[in-house]
Amino acid sequence: AVVSTQSTGKKPNLRKKRKFELGRPAANTKMGPKRVRPVRTMGGNQKFRALRLDSGNFAWASEGTTRKTRIMDVVYNASNNELVRTKTLVKNCIIQIDATPFRQWYEAHYGV
Repeated sequence: AVVSTQSTGKKPNLRKKRKFELGRPAANTKMGPKRVRPVRTMGGNQKFRALRLDSGNFAWASEGTTRKTRIMDVVYNASNNELVRTKTLVKNCIIQIDATPFRQWYEAHYGV
């Protein structure tokens, strides 16, 4: 048995690892034709892991409108330049989108 006092080494584990404690590998979503895989989660439910995406739902907050449009390019990522080079889609990355749906809405709404 491993005995631990205040100044000694590593304490023994209190229990084995549990299924609900697991972490999963990052999706590293890339740009390309849509490829989504289901992942089984607690209670037999499913999450959907996006491996590749080519479009998304984007909001123009100041105009209060939202449209589905194509993702053109990953422009900037504050966390890592390699994510820009490999065109990896993560939260808070700056991307370039196709403005056509927003342009059509703007012309129809304002009559310009």
